[in-house]
Amino acid sequence: MADSKQYLEFMYGALAELNKQGLELSETTDMIADMGLSSLEVMEFIEQIEDEYDISIPLNILPDVNTIGQLAQKLQELIE
Repeated sequence: MADSKQYLEFMYGALAELNKQGLELSETTDMIADMGLSSLEVMEFIEQIEDEYDISIPLNILPDVNTIGQLAQKLQELIE
């Protein structure tokens, strides 16, 4: 079992190319408000996570997920 730290590390790496403003990413970084990701970029990021962990992330959880930390928490809940 991975823990949320491992999920966060993967996400920071996956988001690096989308981090056009060079923000220091943290659990509280908002993917849309802070990073300015488009809905398409968010969906591509979700696909990367699904491929990495061989899971399917239900789209109905996404409205409740704004920050990288919230997404890591949901990911942990889905995998465990």
